[in-house]
Amino acid sequence: MSTNHPTNTAAPAPPPPVDPPRRRVLADLTPLRSSADYRRIWFGQSVSSIGQQMTAVAVAVQVYALTKSAFATGLVGLFSLFPLVGFGLYGGAVADRVDRRRLGLIGSAGLAAASALLALQALLGLHQVGILYAAVALQGGFFALSSPARSSMIPRLLPPDQLPAANALNTMSLNLGMTVGPMLGGLLIGAYGAQSAYLIDTAAFAAVLYAMWRLPSMRPLGTPGTRATVLDGLRFLREQPNLRTSFLADLAAMIFGLPRSLFPALAATKYGGHAGTVGLLVAAPAIGALAGALFSGWAGRIHRHGLAILASVASWGLSIAAFGLTLGHLWLGLLLLAVAGCSDTVSMVFRNTMLQVAAPDEMRGRLQGIFIVVVAGGPRLGDFESGTVAALTNPTLSVITGGLACVACILLLAARRPAFLRYDSRHPTP
Repeated sequence: MSTNHPTNTAAPAPPPPVDPPRRRVLADLTPLRSSADYRRIWFGQSVSSIGQQMTAVAVAVQVYALTKSAFATGLVGLFSLFPLVGFGLYGGAVADRVDRRRLGLIGSAGLAAASALLALQALLGLHQVGILYAAVALQGGFFALSSPARSSMIPRLLPPDQLPAANALNTMSLNLGMTVGPMLGGLLIGAYGAQSAYLIDTAAFAAVLYAMWRLPSMRPLGTPGTRATVLDGLRFLREQPNLRTSFLADLAAMIFGLPRSLFPALAATKYGGHAGTVGLLVAAPAIGALAGALFSGWAGRIHRHGLAILASVASWGLSIAAFGLTLGHLWLGLLLLAVAGCSDTVSMVFRNTMLQVAAPDEMRGRLQGIFIVVVAGGPRLGDFESGTVAALTNPTLSVITGGLACVACILLLAARRPAFLRYDSRHPTP
């Protein structure tokens, strides 16, 4: 007796496409191809980031030219920091309560107006430091209002599996501005005056405003009528161990492992006192961060984001400690600072992705506001820490102990939060 088995005549399924080698290494451009809204926002942010960095150089040049005081020039950062911290928390709460598209438009228009004010005072030759400080404070406030709204939009424009690639592209945009902007700004200011940088910055915001204008309405997805408060955001973060640990890891890197305030002293005592050396030391981490973003094609295949964050921050700390141990060897030091910058990119990509995926939509604005406070305040605390230790001991020991302290904090976080090491982006928990 024979049994007839049906024959499967369907064509075999084609094998899954294999990414070309460059896709496994270079930045994944899928978010730019799949979402026109994201593509416009990314382009607008890239252009405006270059313009904003040009403006930062122009303000510093103008303030020093008017006052001949390094202290007065340093106050520029202070006038920017206070509104960043204050309005960062408030802006996040507002972003969880109103249409984020509209808030992004208002914030971007305010930034453009502040740049236009700077251009006007330069063109009129007013020579008033107070106007410069006021414009910088306005920039900080409007940035703090608009940034949580813009960041909260990204998870609504892209699927979760594309967020690591999108965050790598955002990091690339930021560091492109930090490297190209100051160089281009310096050339333009030298040739045509500070007003040239301000005018270009003002015009560059047209790209951001157009991108925001084309977006659909972006109201939060929470329960209508629910009041969003800053305290609710802080309570939520306190109760979510994975998100809280990601913030603590970043603070460990910024407070203990960021010796940027020591670069002038190190250039004078360890590298022959050349003024250009300070610029190289400052630029090296940004160049490394840009390289890390350019070669971030692998990031989308990593799912253990907690482990990746702690490993990259530990790499940052070790690179900074090694930089301190090799002071006097300029090119080796620049390479180690670039490695630290690359590690920071990896940490930023996965921290941002965790924040966007694990946090509910109705809390994203407030958490992004807290993130701004950490990003703005952490480096300033790092300047204080490294300067204090250097005053009590010496700059070399400050750099080395800061890097090692960063690593020690990461080991402590890993020991206290083993669940963070097991965090899987395919099953996100805040």
